[in-house]
Amino acid sequence: MRIFVTGASGWIGSAVVVELLEAGHQVVGLARSQESADALVAAGVEVFLGTLDDLDGLRSAAGASDGVIHLAFKHDQAFSGDFQGAADADRLAVEAFADALVDSGRPLVLASGTLGLAPGRLATEEDGHEFTDAHAGVGGGPRTRWETAELVLSLANRGVRSSIVRLSPTNHGDGDNGFMATLVSIARDKGVSGFIGDGSNRWPAVHRLDSAHLFRLAVEGAPAGSTLHGVADEGVATRDIAEVIGRHLNVPVLSISGEDAGEHFTWLANFFAMDAPASSALTRKLLNWQPVQVGLIPDLDEGHYFHV
Repeated sequence: MRIFVTGASGWIGSAVVVELLEAGHQVVGLARSQESADALVAAGVEVFLGTLDDLDGLRSAAGASDGVIHLAFKHDQAFSGDFQGAADADRLAVEAFADALVDSGRPLVLASGTLGLAPGRLATEEDGHEFTDAHAGVGGGPRTRWETAELVLSLANRGVRSSIVRLSPTNHGDGDNGFMATLVSIARDKGVSGFIGDGSNRWPAVHRLDSAHLFRLAVEGAPAGSTLHGVADEGVATRDIAEVIGRHLNVPVLSISGEDAGEHFTWLANFFAMDAPASSALTRKLLNWQPVQVGLIPDLDEGHYFHV
């Protein structure tokens, strides 16, 4: 298959590219900078130089491909305060892909997330298809993102083999600069490895290489309208995470009150306070996806998160 991948040079995208190439697929990667383009060429990827705002270009690239994996998102814009603008741009990009793929039977796979699906209980692939207040509590302006995911699923009725892959909030591995790396940085700066309250709230996780494998399985054969979960560890207690970090940094492990969490964890506080376990049982059964990489706690214990 000739597969168009957005976000191809990112943390998960770069692993997806390798997974696809090793399976014999041809990959076309969206790159918004020459540096990213050079990295993709070195990996054996054909480059489409452009941005998510280049809707005509996205439509053309999707139309010339046998399928699309959409991983890109304007995170820099979102984290600078304009989450809604980033979500709106994402919606327009998906609509451009839809224009190219309708009535073709070709796959469109969208990256989504598991946070906020069913706070306090184990979320499954069947959850989260109706907008609730829980969605509204994640990240600001999320209705557009939720609607975009549901739009992708609805394309199954328009001749697109569409699916969404809801990823764990932590896709860990050597080189990760996400939530775990941020927690390590906070603990190093504060001299304390913290958790919120009693630390019993649970955090789902998956290794980026297992996520990459799931995206390949999805683009190759997920049935139209599939909701898939990229979850290996269903729910790791945040206190267990803090204890590993404290041990490696040789700093105390302490509870941070809800009132002080914002000051201590800054932007991460609202996310890290969530109790958000998630299951991938239906995904494993549907696609025979079996995570084989190391889990979150053993990965933290390998020590690469603590290299300065």
